[in-house]
Amino acid sequence: MINREMVRDRLYEEFIKPTNQKKNYIGVEIEIPIINLDKKAVDFEIVHTITNEFQKQYCDFQVDGIDYSGNVFSLKNPKNDDIVCYDCSYNNIEFAMGREKDLFSINDRFSEYYSFVKESFEEYNHTLTGMGINPYRKYNQHLPIPSERYLMLYHHLKSFKDYKDVPMHFHEYPEYGMFSSASQVQLDVHKDDLVKTINVFSKIEPIKALLFSNSLLIDENKHVTCFRDPLWEYSTHGVNPHNIGMYDVDFKDLEDLQNYLESLNIYCVMRDGAYINFTSMNLLDYFAKDSVRGEIYSDGEYKEIDIKPSIDDIDYLRPFKFINLTFRGTVEFRSVCTQPIRDSMSVAAFHLGLKDRLDELDEIISEDTVIYHKGYTARELRKLLIQDDIPPFIDMDGLCGLSKDIVDLAASGLKERGIGEEIFLNTLYKRIKNRTNPSKDIIDSLNRNNKKIEEFIEDYGKVGSF
Repeated sequence: MINREMVRDRLYEEFIKPTNQKKNYIGVEIEIPIINLDKKAVDFEIVHTITNEFQKQYCDFQVDGIDYSGNVFSLKNPKNDDIVCYDCSYNNIEFAMGREKDLFSINDRFSEYYSFVKESFEEYNHTLTGMGINPYRKYNQHLPIPSERYLMLYHHLKSFKDYKDVPMHFHEYPEYGMFSSASQVQLDVHKDDLVKTINVFSKIEPIKALLFSNSLLIDENKHVTCFRDPLWEYSTHGVNPHNIGMYDVDFKDLEDLQNYLESLNIYCVMRDGAYINFTSMNLLDYFAKDSVRGEIYSDGEYKEIDIKPSIDDIDYLRPFKFINLTFRGTVEFRSVCTQPIRDSMSVAAFHLGLKDRLDELDEIISEDTVIYHKGYTARELRKLLIQDDIPPFIDMDGLCGLSKDIVDLAASGLKERGIGEEIFLNTLYKRIKNRTNPSKDIIDSLNRNNKKIEEFIEDYGKVGSF
C-alpha cells in the first residue's frame, strides 16, 4: 500500500532535494515553427533530409531519438548537451541548449545552428520564423511524431470528449502542440530561495504577457495576443487547473509548496518502455487505487490495460505550470511564446536579471497601484493583458512605467554579472517605448493592411547581431 507519506517523500526527492546545491547555470529551449512557403503542408521528407544534413555538418551530434518509421527526431551533442529535435510533430523544431554560465555562449551556438537549419530549409522553399503559433498551421498535416511519448500525448489531448463531468469547456485544437511554440528558460535556484522565487515571479506574469506576447491564431482570433495560454488551459492538461498556468496562492514555506505538488494530477506512466495513458486524476487518488485502467499503443492501435500503481510513477508526473520545478534541480519558466529570432535571448536575460533581485521586485509590485491592488489577481490580470485591447481602468503611461521599472531591475541584475548581457534587454525597452509587443505589431499592421503576414514571417525569422 502506497500511503501519503511515501508519496510526499518521493515528491521531495524528485523536486525539492535537487535544489539543495549551489549552482548558477542557464538553460534555454527555443521551439520554432517550420513553414512551407508554397502554402502547402510541411514536407516531412525535407525535414528528415535536413536532419541528416545537420548531423553531417555537426559531427559531434549523435542520434538521440528514432521514431517508429526509422526517422531521427532528436540529435544530441554529448560534449555540451545541446539538443536539436522536433517537438510534438515535424512541423516544429526545437533547439535545447546545454547549460552554460553566460547568455553569449548560448546565443552564439543557437544562432549558428538556427542559421544552418534555416538556410537548408530555404533551399526547398521552406523556412523558419520566430512566432509562437505557426502562421501557416492551416496548411499543415497535424500528425504526431510516431514515437512513444508524442503518440501518447496526442492521444491524451484528443480524449477531451471523454471528460463528461468536469466543470470546464474544452477547445477543439487537441493538435495544438503541433503548431504552438515556446521559449523556455531554466535557472538554478537554491532550496532556500525556491518559495520566494515562485511567489514573486508569479506576480509578474501579467507584465510578461505585455512584453512578450507573440502567439496569434491568425484567421480565427486576432484579439488574444498570447493564444498559447487558453490552448493549455482549456485542454485535457487543464482538467486540474493546478497542473497548468499560474499559482493562485502565495506559498508560506516548502511544506506549502509540497502540499501543492500533492494536489497535481497524473495522466500517464510507463511500463516496459511503453507509455500508458489514463484519465487524468489526482496524484493521491491514483496511488490509493489497487489498479488503474489505461490505454497502451500496440500494433497501430490502442488497447486497454490494467496497471498497478508504483511509487516510481512519480517520475511521470508532468505538470505544465508557468513556473515548473524539474528533476534537474532547476526552476523552469515556460509562459513565454517563441520570440522573433533576433530577440530570442531577451527571455532568458529578463529572468536571469531578476533572479537575484527578488526583494526589490516584490517591493515594486507591492507598491504598484497601476494594475495591482485593483481587486484583480495576477492570473486575472494576465488574462486581461493578453488581449489586444487593454481595459480602460489601466493607465497606459503608468503601465509602461511599471514595465520599465521591472526591466530596469533586470538590467541591474545583469550588469552586476559584469558580462554585458543586459544588451539582450534592448528589445524590451523598444517595446515599452512603442507600447507594443510582437503580436500587437502584427495585429496593427494587418488591421491597417500595411504588411502581409509573409513579411512578418521573414522579419521575425532574422537573426540579430550584438
